[in-house]
Amino acid sequence: MRRADRLFQILQFLRGGRLTTAAQLAEKLEVTPRTIYRDVAHLIGSGVPIEGEAGVGYLMRDGYDLPPLMFTHDEIVALVSGARILQTWGGTKMASAAQEALVKIDAVLPDDARRQVGQVNVHVMEGAEQQGHWRDYLDRFEAASEAHIRLEMNYADEVGNMTSRVVRPLGVWFWGKVWTAVCWCELRAAFRMFRLDRISDLRELDRYRPQKGQTLREFYETAAYRH
Repeated sequence: MRRADRLFQILQFLRGGRLTTAAQLAEKLEVTPRTIYRDVAHLIGSGVPIEGEAGVGYLMRDGYDLPPLMFTHDEIVALVSGARILQTWGGTKMASAAQEALVKIDAVLPDDARRQVGQVNVHVMEGAEQQGHWRDYLDRFEAASEAHIRLEMNYADEVGNMTSRVVRPLGVWFWGKVWTAVCWCELRAAFRMFRLDRISDLRELDRYRPQKGQTLREFYETAAYRH
């Protein structure tokens, strides 16, 4: 959990003037009490009216709330629509994170803006495309591209011919109903894009170090990408 998310959760637990110990907060947030001590000290230093001390417990005086987020109507439509798209067309973790983001935004919106969220009439329908393992693969490719982890997979081309590939994931792209992974393919020794719905038996290997000529920036500069 990112520190910003943890600070937000601490404020939620302290709402209502309830005395809460560092041990209780640490258990709920799956961190050490020492981390809670530092986080609470940071919140107090930022002006949040938290009272108490380590070893006794903390409480937050009634009347304090997070400053409201201010969004225009068009911004609210964009945020809600984007979250709904990810809930339907994103990976499993992406969908969950999109829902959590909406909950957090709703918690700090003023009443009139909160009503606008419920009135956004942009909806995303599910279809047969949502079936299969590609949602899990999307999460795994996204994570592997960030952590620089090589992946091994079986891949079917447009006529169903299977090949075994070892790739270095660089990112994922969405094309409207199809996600593709941009990779450096060790078999072809070149950049390749793979449709996630044609992948099977995906396995993690070891970490790789980005090398000159094999990065996403250099992929953007290739003739294939520019055209």
